[in-house]
Amino acid sequence: MGPLLAVDRPLPPDADPAIGVIRRLTDAGHVALLAGGCVRDLLRDAEPHDFDVATDALPDRVCSLFKATRKVGVQFGVVLVKQRGVWVEVATFRSDGPYADGRHPEHVTFSDAEHDARRRDFTINGMFLDPLARRIVDYVGGQTDLQRGIIRAIGDPAARFAEDHLRLIRAVRFAARLGFEIEPQTWNAIVAAASQVGRVAAERIREELEKMLAHPGRGGALRLLGETGLLQHLWPQPRWDPTQTPAAVERLAALPPQAGFEAAFAMLTARHDSPTLERIARSLAFSNEQREAVGWLVEKQAVLDDADAPSLAEFKTVMAHRAFRDLAAIADARYSLLRDGDARRARLAARIASIRPESVQPPPLVRGDDLLALGVRAGPVYKQVLDELYRRQLNEELQTREQAAAALQELLRTLPQSPGEMP
Repeated sequence: MGPLLAVDRPLPPDADPAIGVIRRLTDAGHVALLAGGCVRDLLRDAEPHDFDVATDALPDRVCSLFKATRKVGVQFGVVLVKQRGVWVEVATFRSDGPYADGRHPEHVTFSDAEHDARRRDFTINGMFLDPLARRIVDYVGGQTDLQRGIIRAIGDPAARFAEDHLRLIRAVRFAARLGFEIEPQTWNAIVAAASQVGRVAAERIREELEKMLAHPGRGGALRLLGETGLLQHLWPQPRWDPTQTPAAVERLAALPPQAGFEAAFAMLTARHDSPTLERIARSLAFSNEQREAVGWLVEKQAVLDDADAPSLAEFKTVMAHRAFRDLAAIADARYSLLRDGDARRARLAARIASIRPESVQPPPLVRGDDLLALGVRAGPVYKQVLDELYRRQLNEELQTREQAAAALQELLRTLPQSPGEMP
């Protein structure tokens, strides 16, 4: 075991529920520690997303010590414990048996902290923290690698990646997100096993991509995915063309830090037509909302290249879309690659500022009931008329209901009528 180093900084309030669980387990005679990513983040002075507990107490014992529990993965020793209104994941120390499917061990053996650390993925994720004694428990050299900025698989890298192929992508994500380097043996094992990532469930790949591409280090992540050979295996058809990687890295790196996953993925797949993009999105198990947003962003990617070109109605229609912020982020990235980018950026900002928020998607001045009241029977003319009147309203040619009613009468007189559509 490595040195037990004291932790001299106070733990954040969000750690209190997990510390309460640890205190109860410790008082009952058990070893209980904070585990995994939260320890890594605390040592980096970063804010952990959650606080997990590892213990030598068996799942039934954990359940007997707390009133509110859920057995969510008891076969792997995982129980949720409700403490101070928060569900805390509590896992029994374990060693993993063989992995037959590249994801789950066939069986586990409950063990101790050292064996539990050695079955984890990377050294920086294999440390424990005793919050009561205020010390780090490190069996795998995680503190040294964290200080040196290194991503290193625990033990034999090839074995770690054969156990869970998703670790191949996770190594890249951690390296890009933290600005770390992947040490040579781990790197070589990733390159050798890159094709195996195709065996990972689509949902798990998408979740990793979401985390990578929604982070400001997205350009570096894509570069590493390309250099390791992983990028060509993330979705089946069409496979990624490696010659596109340098330009794609440049585009992703140009996105503003706050850009979301959909914006980044749209820039990544901007050259594809709609059917191909739909096929890629479905192969990665995108949600309906994600597929719609990415498809719209790719379709509209050049709309804001000249912010003054769209009509007022066209511009408002784009602004009203839920993915407009991502489209603006894409525009910002495209501007940054142009000589007159600053001027284009200023024109876009000025045009957005010139439009009153309440005028972007106002209630229509004329509705279907108005056509019905005039004796117009339902049919294609409804959409034709209402769309045209709403376009004029967005263009601020029609600003009152009276103006819209007059325009409606005029429009109905000029449109060719189908039999039976007018009285």
